[in-house]
Amino acid sequence: MRAESSVLTLVRGRADRLRNLMRGLARQTAHPRELVIAWMQAEPAPELPDPGCPVRHLHVPGEPMPLAAARNRAAEAASGDLLIFLDVDCIPGAGLVAAYAGAAARTDGLFLGEVLYLPPDAAAGDEAALDRLGRAHPARPPAPVTGIRPEPDAGQLWGLSFALPARAWRAVSGMDESYAGYGGEETDLAARLSLSGLPTYWVAGARAYHQHHPVHVPPLQHFVPILANAERFRARHGRWCMTYWLGQFRDAGLIDWDEGAEAIRLLRPPTLPEIAAALRPDALFS
Repeated sequence: MRAESSVLTLVRGRADRLRNLMRGLARQTAHPRELVIAWMQAEPAPELPDPGCPVRHLHVPGEPMPLAAARNRAAEAASGDLLIFLDVDCIPGAGLVAAYAGAAARTDGLFLGEVLYLPPDAAAGDEAALDRLGRAHPARPPAPVTGIRPEPDAGQLWGLSFALPARAWRAVSGMDESYAGYGGEETDLAARLSLSGLPTYWVAGARAYHQHHPVHVPPLQHFVPILANAERFRARHGRWCMTYWLGQFRDAGLIDWDEGAEAIRLLRPPTLPEIAAALRPDALFS
């Protein structure tokens, strides 16, 4: 029997993206039990479309963006047996909910779905067009054609699209809210889920489309929280996360660090002109 699923998303601004996400939910071949929206802003956006299921709204205040806390509050509010986390920038393909629910009916797991990144001029709408325009992230393995495929590295979890049983989320107490600002909280969750014995799987058919927004390469605008959260992760797990970004910061002369280091030595923070220069309006991937 397929699990009843709750779709959860976090929002600050990006109302146009949320509306496209909700229209994507309305086109699902199997509708979720509900959509839970955690608003990291004072008021919900107006004129939201019907996603084809009940909508639950909650307010999660905090600065910087309380990403871990918002996911925890959304999960606490959800009534489904399966939690499907979908980034507000993502439009779910029509089979996403059914694919995740079908995987959860087969086995317990942390389930990962394919995300295709759309170019700046892509219009939300026809899924065949989104398939043609979307590009897979070069650092991600391809999704299976059918069924599910075991993934030995739980660290493949990225927060754009994933699902897991609500009881597995509760068993590890959700996300660690000591991760402040951007980075690390998802990898920490994946590591703790793996330690709990929950296996990770890629899921065929759970496709989503990431709506374009400008990115910084590297993400210098998140320099301070990335360093703090990377050190927090290493203190807990004995290894580093976000190593790709740390390597970019090192190569830019901002930190002294390598993967064998016990700590990050700050050389200097990025300057405002360096942060501005890192912005890539047309880049698909950070």
